[in-house]
Amino acid sequence: MLTLPTLDGRLERYAPQGDPLVPRAPGRPFTRTAFAAAHVVSDPLAERDPWGGPPAVDWDATLRFRVGLWDQGLGLAEAMDTAQRGMGVDWDTAHTLIRRTMAEAKAHPLRPRVACGAGTDHKRLDDLRALDAIAAAYTHQMEAVEAAGGQIILMATRALPAIGAGPDDYARLYGRLLAQAQDPVILHWLGEMFDPALAGYWGARDVDAASDLVLGLIREHAAKVDGIKISLLDQSHEESFRARLPEGVRVYTGDDFNYAPLIEGDGTHHSHALLGAFAAIAPAAAQALEALAADDRDTYHALLGPTVPLSRELFRAPTRYYKAGIAFLAWLNGAQDHFVMPAGLQSARPITHYAELFRLADAARLLADPDLATRRMGHLLAVHGVA
Repeated sequence: MLTLPTLDGRLERYAPQGDPLVPRAPGRPFTRTAFAAAHVVSDPLAERDPWGGPPAVDWDATLRFRVGLWDQGLGLAEAMDTAQRGMGVDWDTAHTLIRRTMAEAKAHPLRPRVACGAGTDHKRLDDLRALDAIAAAYTHQMEAVEAAGGQIILMATRALPAIGAGPDDYARLYGRLLAQAQDPVILHWLGEMFDPALAGYWGARDVDAASDLVLGLIREHAAKVDGIKISLLDQSHEESFRARLPEGVRVYTGDDFNYAPLIEGDGTHHSHALLGAFAAIAPAAAQALEALAADDRDTYHALLGPTVPLSRELFRAPTRYYKAGIAFLAWLNGAQDHFVMPAGLQSARPITHYAELFRLADAARLLADPDLATRRMGHLLAVHGVA
């Protein structure tokens, strides 16, 4: 039994229900591709400056977390914004992460699919004032991902909005990058709720105009585009967008509010998944996808439905701080021994948020060991002055 603060500032007694899902390998192949975007586990004992310089990483714990996702049949989106790219994790650390993860993936018996973020974040924005410089920065990271054996995710770059790039600039740059990629890539449309510096991406502030622009780009280079990750938190837009894609090009939903109906689909079209939420809800996500593959939609909704309130709380505004909740749940579930994050990001959310995540994770059967989770929640409450 715990005394938990509520979102409106009250205190209430709470007893965990204690009925966790057991992680397991899937019994059949999934009919949706599902990438879980995973976080980085800090090493809290390594000497470092938490607000400057590279983070200290617990590589063993970081890789164990990924193996746990693969063991359940999920793919991995590596070195993405979930791993705090641009919010505490620099490119050198991300590159090491990519190389270590790909080596681990090649040794895994399921040979999991891994896609890795390639961007421009090893360069300062002041050094990326021209398209040639932006292209060269992308090329550097794309080649690193390909050398490690990963699929490329062309991450959205802050450099293009920073120079006021127009539609023709995006078309030229992305056309050049797609032409040089060895294999089809995943494009990345990250809304400004995830990163305010990406407002106006694709050269238009209006989402419908931006959709027309990126769809034109995809049609022109369809052979080099595996799919596009859309993180706009707008179900109706994603449904409309995916119906206009060329045959064989996928939408990977990044909608952490509406993933359940988007992945299920409307009978004609469906989305695949590239979600930070899936790292937090892995047992429910994997077992729901298994049920969907068996056309058992009742079980699919019974497993995934309770995770949606949890995900909506994880990703509530300011959305970009959702990484704190991902690491918090990993700590509660014993995937790491502490609740410390690169750049001290654990401080980005209040104790009321963490208490609500505890309740919602319990309701979704996602506290792997309720006794351990209760003890750890008690420790965090004590630090925040809640007896």
